[in-house]
Amino acid sequence: MRKLANEELGRIEVDEFKEIKKNPIVVVLDNVRSMNNVGSCFRTGDAFLIEKVMLCGITAQPPHREINKTALGATESVEWEHHENTLDAVKSLKAEGYKIMSVEQAENSLSLEEFSPSTGEKYAFIFGNEVYGVEQDIVDASDHCIEIPQFGTKHSLNISVSIGVVLWHTVLKGEMIGK
Repeated sequence: MRKLANEELGRIEVDEFKEIKKNPIVVVLDNVRSMNNVGSCFRTGDAFLIEKVMLCGITAQPPHREINKTALGATESVEWEHHENTLDAVKSLKAEGYKIMSVEQAENSLSLEEFSPSTGEKYAFIFGNEVYGVEQDIVDASDHCIEIPQFGTKHSLNISVSIGVVLWHTVLKGEMIGK
């Protein structure tokens, strides 16, 4: 087995990325503190061809050295916008027909392995603050809460890990590009 060189991976250029059809997915970051998590979100969003990232509240915005360190240029390929208020962002996504899915441990949450994206649906996945999670008013405005099953002693995963798990599952289980 031989490790492939970057030139052999067949990756597209940023200009082409911006023009191609995306998976009907938006990632919303609700008051995320860590710029490394923000950068990782962009990089993972690029990998799974998402439509955009919505940075809300105190979530840092590009350009920033700490974001760029983990994004590795994905802030140039993945569309993004900032909203002062997460609830306003959620309301606009709902008006555009997105299913609002908070990734949070909540009453009556849907375990991730039970979630199967519906063909033709658009999804907005909300990831919350590293300490407080998704704000309750956002959970209240959500169509569903999705919970990633965990079996150890910790009560949560890092946001960047959660984003990767949820996006991978959604693309794998849905009628998505790149599957």
